Amino acid sequence: MIELDCLGQKCPLPVIKLAQHIGKVEVGDVVRVLADDPAAANDIPAWCRMKHQEYLGSPAGNAFEVRRLS
Repeated sequence: MIELDCLGQKCPLPVIKLAQHIGKVEVGDVVRVLADDPAAANDIPAWCRMKHQEYLGSPAGNAFEVRRLS
């Protein structure tokens, strides 16, 4: 798992950083995005649907996990 610290960044920056780094993990691995912009709670799951990646949820406040599927 890699963790991307996007705290303090406004959307769409956390989603852009996720898109830039998802290819750096193996298929099946997880990327955790730390983001405190309220829009991230909608933007990250929406990005996952559009890019066919698996949104695993938010295991902690301001943390969003995505599993690379392709």
